Amino acid sequence: MEIKSLVQVGEYEWEIPRSGQMRVPARIFASRELLEEMDEKVREQLSNVATLPGIVGAALAMPDAHWGYGFPIGGVAAFDPAEGGIISVGGVGYDISCGVRTLLTGLKKEQIEPVLETLIEALFVTIPAGVGSEGKIKLSPTQLDEVLVGGARWAVEKGYGLPEDLDYIEENGSLPGADPACVSMEAKKRQYRQIGTLGSGNHYLEVQYVAQIYDHQVARAFGLAEDDVIISIHCGSRALGHQIATDYLRVLSGASRKYGIPIREKELVCAPIDSPEGQRYYKAMACGVNCALANRQVISHLVREVFAEVVPEANIRVLYDVSHNTCKIEEHEVAGRRRRLYVHRKGSTRAFGPGRPELPQAYRKVGQPVIIGGTMGTCSYILVGTTEGTTKAFGSACHGAGRAMSRHAAKKRWRGSDVIQHLARQGIVVRAKSMRGVAEEAPLAYKDVSKVVEATHLAGLAKKVAMVKPLGVIKG
Repeated sequence: MEIKSLVQVGEYEWEIPRSGQMRVPARIFASRELLEEMDEKVREQLSNVATLPGIVGAALAMPDAHWGYGFPIGGVAAFDPAEGGIISVGGVGYDISCGVRTLLTGLKKEQIEPVLETLIEALFVTIPAGVGSEGKIKLSPTQLDEVLVGGARWAVEKGYGLPEDLDYIEENGSLPGADPACVSMEAKKRQYRQIGTLGSGNHYLEVQYVAQIYDHQVARAFGLAEDDVIISIHCGSRALGHQIATDYLRVLSGASRKYGIPIREKELVCAPIDSPEGQRYYKAMACGVNCALANRQVISHLVREVFAEVVPEANIRVLYDVSHNTCKIEEHEVAGRRRRLYVHRKGSTRAFGPGRPELPQAYRKVGQPVIIGGTMGTCSYILVGTTEGTTKAFGSACHGAGRAMSRHAAKKRWRGSDVIQHLARQGIVVRAKSMRGVAEEAPLAYKDVSKVVEATHLAGLAKKVAMVKPLGVIKG
């Protein structure tokens, strides 16, 4: 990205000044190096977001931002319904509530190493992964509707987990406002057998260990110590979320014309929040969020079953569950006034600082865990939300490394089998359903997650707590 037309407002904060139809400025949080590596399309898309009705503060991009559909991936924007604010499919994305759940095990690295191959194989056999993968749970139409309203709470009530799990999930495991009547039969049909499955693409289950602690006080609050074994589960709402997005792109395309909202990119179609179309999309999107929360909850239950067989001394607890692709109703202070906003985060993690009532009591004094996944074979990070980030970015941070090249380019450059052999030489056990998928997710197809996290840390969006490294990976 060309830097000369940007205004540097902080060491890690850059502004695109208002021009043309922009209602607010746009801001990018990044180091100079990351900014120079960003594609120019991020600037264009972020400027387009800044033209949308009812946007407040600024249109924001996180350090891992890259081109997406409508909003850039890594984009954040908040809209006020009292000022004609809109809701947009392109501000949430196709994989609604794609997110990461991290589990504590109560085990140390040395306890896992002798049984690592057995453990990874058992997890791979037990947890379905890959394109179109189906699980053992077959839902009736009525049961699926219960999932779409209840989320992880439904799963716990059905025996897939513990009641205390819900305390450590955003929205306590269930986003209010979901209405299955707003979800098409086509979307529902695609989900009857997909609860408890990883899917494909960049989704994974990773057995990790804590390699370094940066903030010992916060780490203690999170239950983390060096050499602890943890598990991270990265997946979303599967086919249902994708179909909801597809369906509502058509609905909101009509709404944009109906309400006279100029659209600069077709995936930026939107509707006023308080319109019938806007409310229908929100209710359907909430169903997608709850589907993803139920999915990660059932996978967590399967992880517990595997550990009970292979390493029975494990005590699996939820550290936290964060979503990346959402629109949530939140209260934020803007220009000295408390406002009820619809905060779109696309490829961005909620990162609330201390004191927010949405946080579990155990974390309220320190802030929210912010889980940042790396790529296959690289480190990942656990951060904590800050008051500063809550103020200047609506409590948002990066969500991962961010792609540096397309899936197509990655497949042309690497073979999946070579990637697996390379990781094996590092002592990382990999099981995958698709060699093509492994090639697409090769580590060098992504930006350096450590640089992204460092920029996030130094920009004040979230602070580093721990670095974790992989022992074993399951891919779709």
